[in-house]
Amino acid sequence: MQIDINCDLGEGSGNDAHLMPLISSCNIACGGHYGDKETIRATIQLAKKHQVKIGAHPSYPDKEGFGRASMALSPEEFTKTISEQLSLFFDVATTEGVTVHHIKAHGALYNDLVKDTLKVKVFLSSISPYKQQIKLFAPYESVLRKVASEQGFEICYEAFADRNYNEDLSLVSRKNKQALIENPNEVATHVLNMIQNGIVKTINGSQISIQAQTLCIHGDHVYSVEILKHIHKVFQKDKITIV
Repeated sequence: MQIDINCDLGEGSGNDAHLMPLISSCNIACGGHYGDKETIRATIQLAKKHQVKIGAHPSYPDKEGFGRASMALSPEEFTKTISEQLSLFFDVATTEGVTVHHIKAHGALYNDLVKDTLKVKVFLSSISPYKQQIKLFAPYESVLRKVASEQGFEICYEAFADRNYNEDLSLVSRKNKQALIENPNEVATHVLNMIQNGIVKTINGSQISIQAQTLCIHGDHVYSVEILKHIHKVFQKDKITIV
């Protein structure tokens, strides 16, 4: 069995050099919630060093709130900010001579794209110039996955290794103290259940079907390095290859 492990990097956590050797793809902030040309360049160079696939990580234009609050933008404003972020990112990637592997939305935008059809259509229109060259990271049961598939985007199903789920497969709000899974053993159990059994145990104990081709560990998680090191050990034992 093979699985991709991704991490949100280039976000100023100070942990990137420790995380990069433990993952197979990274999502790099491109100026919406964090970052600029230089942080993008530095993160891409670090990814190149460790042969990690790179992806653009656009968000609402909200550096003050780190992109974690939904924003009511007009379609024109929405298109403009996503297009500007991706243009910046792809320009740096081209300069660095690397291929962009994927696009993954960040924070509140990611959560909105799970269920908001209008925002999904505007988002997909904004990223359509890159359609033929990237994969789109999207949750298994989401409006984003459904509409993007209909439009011919190549989808990579994403699940979260360090977050708890609700019954509708939405992520438990960060306002809830149980939103994050912090114990490495609990994360490993959570992950194995998803990728081996196709099931996630929700915060209320229900067992819900899910599919995952890539697993996200949040770079700003206080135990991210410890969790990743433990996952590597568990995967080695269970003959799961990180690709």
